[in-house]
Amino acid sequence: MDTGWRYRAASVGGVAALVGLAVMLVNNGAVQAIVSTVPVLARLPVDPPTGAEFVIEVALTVVVVTAAFVPLYKPRPRRILDIVALAHKRVFVAVFALATIGYFDYTYKVPRLTLVLISPLLLVVLPAWFIWLRRPEARSERAIIVGDDPEQIAEVARGTDLPLLGYLCPTTVHALTDQQSVTENPGVGSAGVAHAVDGGRQSSGLARLGGLSRLEDILVEQDVDTVVLAFDEPDRAEFFGALDACYEHGVAAKVHPAHADTVLTDTPDPNATLVDVEIEPWDIQDYMFKRGFDIAFSLAGLLALSPVIVVIALAVKLEDGGPVLYRQERTAVFGETFPVFKFRSMAPEGESATPIDDDDNDRITRVGRLLRQTHLDEIPQLWSILRGDMSVVGPRAVWTEEEHLLEDEAETWRKRWFVKPGLTGLAQINDASSVDPGAKLRYDLQYVREQSFAYDLKIVARQLWKVGEDVVTAVWS
Repeated sequence: MDTGWRYRAASVGGVAALVGLAVMLVNNGAVQAIVSTVPVLARLPVDPPTGAEFVIEVALTVVVVTAAFVPLYKPRPRRILDIVALAHKRVFVAVFALATIGYFDYTYKVPRLTLVLISPLLLVVLPAWFIWLRRPEARSERAIIVGDDPEQIAEVARGTDLPLLGYLCPTTVHALTDQQSVTENPGVGSAGVAHAVDGGRQSSGLARLGGLSRLEDILVEQDVDTVVLAFDEPDRAEFFGALDACYEHGVAAKVHPAHADTVLTDTPDPNATLVDVEIEPWDIQDYMFKRGFDIAFSLAGLLALSPVIVVIALAVKLEDGGPVLYRQERTAVFGETFPVFKFRSMAPEGESATPIDDDDNDRITRVGRLLRQTHLDEIPQLWSILRGDMSVVGPRAVWTEEEHLLEDEAETWRKRWFVKPGLTGLAQINDASSVDPGAKLRYDLQYVREQSFAYDLKIVARQLWKVGEDVVTAVWS
């Protein structure tokens, strides 16, 4: 199913057929008789339509739902979770439209029991249909190479059996390659990459599709399945930017074994041409459990601690009249940034990116010192968790201005970028802070390798116990 029209035909036809079957199923007399035994649903009239009325009901439902799913008919790379979320939104839009039509014109009214029964059914079968359509074995894989190393791009192009659509590289690299003479293959520069101009394809070479800034556009326009990364330095910002684009669009990422990071791949085979990068290490079940736990934990925390939040806000404000909250840009997954809010614990003066131990920091206020000792200054970060910027468990989010200093101390610091930052984590419960970036990095990478939902629960339990001990110590000292 490589071509756009075939995907569109299959997706439209599948939605129409599944919706029609769902309506016929829920209007079956035996099904409605069983459903009528449910106390809540028993209040809805059981009157399966027949004849022309039934035909109108099926046709109307099929047309409305099929029209509501228009955004999903264009073939483009998406993460499974994004497919599910978008499909669910379109189901709710369709059901609302059907209810609205019936409200204003009884002739085309779909019975309330039918709407109630088909809604959960469509929420399951329609996302599953689009996920099935996007399965790799259903189509020829479409791949591109992205990087800044001409020799590595050439090596990948010669050695892989993936159907390559072309490559993306910085303009400066492309210009340098074009100036080199043909030494290996006709139409190919000494680095092995065809010097195609303006994105055109030469019959004997691989087309340059543009610069790195066009990556996301190419992923969507070309319906790409796989990106092969060919960067000279795998820890540079462009490398993580490409991985971020792959993550956002549900595209698989591969690298040459020589550049494979053992944290991101399953023990690379040195004889393999390419190895997979684990840009989404959580499986779907663990991800859903983790996100569900994040939402439940943050909501419960914000509600339960609301009286404490009011008291802390008043104490911070009354001490020196400064702002209650402190805002700072922190680094998230793949180098993206997001704002973190904490209760202000220091005097509002100029900040220094150099990590300082609390005992040596004379900017900390009296209220702030107590907040830091009891970890209560972290409460506003529950909002970041609820928003999805952070998780309950993960590597500590670092101030963007501090990142380059920590990278100088720990060469592989950016490996922490492959998971969402957390309120607590393995480094936090072991008291490893940015003052000792080496120790912090070791704990964070251990978490990246061993992460699971059960592991998260153990870390949370230890953190809550630790917070309890710190609160008792602060109160009694």
